[in-house]
Amino acid sequence: MFSLYDVYMQQFEGQNEDEEIILVFRRHIIAMRKGFYLLLIPFVIASLPVLVWPGELMWLYVAFGGLGFGCLLFFYHWIGWYFTVFILTNQRLRQTSQSGLFGKSVIDLDISKIQNISYNVPGFTAEVFDFGTIVIQTYVGDLILDKIHHTPKVYATLQKAVKNSTPTYEETPQ
Repeated sequence: MFSLYDVYMQQFEGQNEDEEIILVFRRHIIAMRKGFYLLLIPFVIASLPVLVWPGELMWLYVAFGGLGFGCLLFFYHWIGWYFTVFILTNQRLRQTSQSGLFGKSVIDLDISKIQNISYNVPGFTAEVFDFGTIVIQTYVGDLILDKIHHTPKVYATLQKAVKNSTPTYEETPQ
C-alpha cells in the first residue's frame, strides 16, 4: 500500500522512544476540489475578453493575471491538504491538521481507547476514485476521517493495530 512513511522519515515531533510508526496517510486529492475550482474560475473569467477581442495583447495579460490569482487560491488549499497528515503508531493515532497558512491542530488518540472502527464508501464517485470515510468510535465521541484514500486498506491496518494493542486475558483455572 502507498505510504508516506518514506517522506516523513522515521520520526515525528512528539514521538515516544518506544513508539513505532505503522502507517502514515492523508486525505485523497479529491479533498482539494474546491482549490481546483478556485484555480479554474478566475482563469476562465479573465480569459473571456481574449475570446471577444483576440487582437489585443492587453487581454492576454489579464488572462495570465487571472491564472496567477487562481494559482494563489489553489496554493492556499494545497497547503491545507498537504500538511494534514494522519500517523498511526503502535500506541496512538495522530491527526495533524493544517488550516490556512499558520493554523495547526493536533489530535492524539490512544489506540487502547478505540472501541469500534467502521468505514463507508459513499457512492459511485468515491468507489471509482477509491476514497471514503472512516469513523473511529471512542468513549468520549467519534473521530471522523473523511475522504481518506484507500479506505479499506487503511481500515484493515487500523483494525490490526487495535487488535495488536489490546491485551489478551487468559482464564485462570479454578
